[in-house]
Amino acid sequence: MRRIVMIVLLALVSGFLMAGPAVAAPARTDTGRNPVIFVHGRNAGPGVWDRMITDFESGGYSRDRLFAWSYDTTQSTNEVLADRLGSYVDEVLRTTGAQQVDLVAHSLGGLPTRWYVAFGGGRQKVARWVSLAGPNHGTSVAYLCALWDQGCRDMTPGSYVLSRLNGDDETPGSVQYSTFWSACDEQITPTSSTALSGAVNVRTDCLKHNDLLTNSAVSSGVREALAG
Repeated sequence: MRRIVMIVLLALVSGFLMAGPAVAAPARTDTGRNPVIFVHGRNAGPGVWDRMITDFESGGYSRDRLFAWSYDTTQSTNEVLADRLGSYVDEVLRTTGAQQVDLVAHSLGGLPTRWYVAFGGGRQKVARWVSLAGPNHGTSVAYLCALWDQGCRDMTPGSYVLSRLNGDDETPGSVQYSTFWSACDEQITPTSSTALSGAVNVRTDCLKHNDLLTNSAVSSGVREALAG
């Protein structure tokens, strides 16, 4: 009987020791970084960020701190989209328990994100804002679709949205602003449109408009901007 008890005890101890490391391994957390919300451009969707999100994960971000907002790019920046983005930001803050988010926008996505920060209550909720190939002072290419597409009208030089965003302070509040632009961008004309007064403006290598989404150097630069 004593021999049986000893065998059972040894089996239990052995099982405990084998199971120990798996139970004790801590879950991955990333509470030191703000959640990042990626905002796509015209006629695109959240999937355009897959490569950059993978880069962010490889760079140490937890997947549950990375979000991609989807929206109808034909709708108005100031009357519709900025408010909807604000609701999405609030949901991310509730979900993560964070105090602030960082915003990374491509192309048209720069306008509703800027409006939200400037006029939609985002100055207290956004720590860092990054624009990739944004039409921040307009692009003449937008005239090609402005007749039927409100998003395009918002991107035309001198539009109501751009006049308001650039009329006083282009980088309001304590938000840290960064832009990335390429002299080879075929969609933003002039290419200097992306740079903002008061922002850290980074000229990339010769990249096409959508190539900024998947370029490893740009991705690394965005992560550095968010770490600042």
